[in-house]
Amino acid sequence: MPDPVPVPEFRGFSPTKRVDIFVADWKVELAPDNPPEAVERMVYERALHEYQEGDYAFGVWCWFECDRLTNAFRGRIAEVSRVLGEGHYLGFSHRRAIAEKVPLDRVYRPRKGDMSTPRPEAVVLASYQLLCVYAERAEGGDPKAKAQLEIALGELEERRRTDPFTPHFETFRRLMERARKAGERGTTPSTAAGVGAAPSRPSPKGPSEPADGAK
Repeated sequence: MPDPVPVPEFRGFSPTKRVDIFVADWKVELAPDNPPEAVERMVYERALHEYQEGDYAFGVWCWFECDRLTNAFRGRIAEVSRVLGEGHYLGFSHRRAIAEKVPLDRVYRPRKGDMSTPRPEAVVLASYQLLCVYAERAEGGDPKAKAQLEIALGELEERRRTDPFTPHFETFRRLMERARKAGERGTTPSTAAGVGAAPSRPSPKGPSEPADGAK
């Protein structure tokens, strides 16, 4: 298996619309002569390259794409890796690094009944990704993020029934807790994976958790 891709040095966080425009252009460019799965893999590889160049907004897109395919393949990470390419699954260490750098002041957070359009410079996250950001900030001691997380968790039970991406946040929290305990013991957590494949057998509680030995 290929070596995991290291977490890149952070350079910036593009607006969501910029990322969406690039991704849409790539899909149009590649679509005519390639089968759908090949298009998905090549578009993902381009976005992953942009993330590796330090634009973490493309990392957010790759993060969601991994989870979208994980849901589509019912937790079979081996199938996700087949589509995206071996070693390209966005692991926990990357997700945590991205969550740490998300500019919360630019995140568009619509309220119920909000019909407004995100600003051009806004960052739009899936709800479960925003929960991961809150969890990461709360772990670092941010009292506002901790309060926002507690409010959001109050709605989690209902959301779990309607949002298939919610288990990915719960997986993120389990891995973050495991990493914290490993740090307290002075050991390296087995789940601090980079970009790498995960075990193909899904957990009954949600998506499989990528481990260091499964890159």
